[in-house]
Amino acid sequence: MAGSLNKCMIIGNLGRDPEIRSTNDGSRIANLAVATSESWRDKASGQRKERTEWHRVVIFDERLVEIAEKYLRKGSKLYLEGQLQTRKWMDQGGQERYSTEIVLNRFHGELTMLDGAGGAGRPQGGYDEGGFDDEPATRGSTTPTRARTPVDDLDDDIPF
Repeated sequence: MAGSLNKCMIIGNLGRDPEIRSTNDGSRIANLAVATSESWRDKASGQRKERTEWHRVVIFDERLVEIAEKYLRKGSKLYLEGQLQTRKWMDQGGQERYSTEIVLNRFHGELTMLDGAGGAGRPQGGYDEGGFDDEPATRGSTTPTRARTPVDDLDDDIPF
């Protein structure tokens, strides 16, 4: 193999609202806590079991930070694609600590809202600041960013 690949893809829910911070040079960073869950039936007891894994996500892409700040809320369902990075840091007691995070850098990350803008508690299919719920609106826009064809209007003569 000529190279290697560091790519992480998850679908999960935000455990809290995004935390937006600014660095000394003025660039903005978003920190997310994303939960992924799996469930199964225990063979021995027959009971339903569930396990939740929490993922730290850091967004350095300015546009994605803006989207996270404007549209994401606790409970939002997301598809995230980024790279795993482990960083070393010192705690207050002088102990070395390690944190592994999914990092979305510019050109190396993807964020897709799976339940529409505004997160879990919002109805879908309407407009939000000039756009559709599943698509961020252009700032200052008062018209939808794309048109949709209702399913009832589709042509029935399509052969497949």
